[in-house]
Amino acid sequence: MSRRRAVFFDRDGTLMEEVEYCCDPAKVKVISGVPEAIGELKSAGYLAIIVSNQSGIGRGLFTEAQYAAVQQELLRQIGAHRIDASYFCPDAPGVPSLRRKPEPGMVLEAAAEFQIDLAASFLVGDKASDIECGRRAGTHTILVRTGYGAALERDPAFVAPDYVADDVPKAVRWLLRR
Repeated sequence: MSRRRAVFFDRDGTLMEEVEYCCDPAKVKVISGVPEAIGELKSAGYLAIIVSNQSGIGRGLFTEAQYAAVQQELLRQIGAHRIDASYFCPDAPGVPSLRRKPEPGMVLEAAAEFQIDLAASFLVGDKASDIECGRRAGTHTILVRTGYGAALERDPAFVAPDYVADDVPKAVRWLLRR
């Protein structure tokens, strides 16, 4: 069986504008060009998978039902048919977890479920934990300057990703040219 390629996306600050501990669907605003860029990925044969830390659940700031409502609005704005799967980790920082990024658990679960070739895949995010997760999982990594990405890029302690893009559409254009 042939292995598939995928692009794993962080959610908050990457696909949608950053809203700290977003628990209100009315605050979801997909970043310009994201739906079209994911459509291009799909046309090129990539799976599009969301992997998102949602520590607000573990911290008691919002419920899984509130997370689900925000996720449904995100999918409505992107087009649910463009996203193959979504994984989230509700664990708070400091709680031992194999799924909370930078740990690669969510990516590895998706790879097993969808028969994904991680070496031919990418993880796109706006935080150091996203980039480290991609490295640990064996994917290529792309930092986007949306969300927290621009500030992170200036941190001298940050280990550089494979590529830095202004946003998801520019990241997708780059990876499709590879």
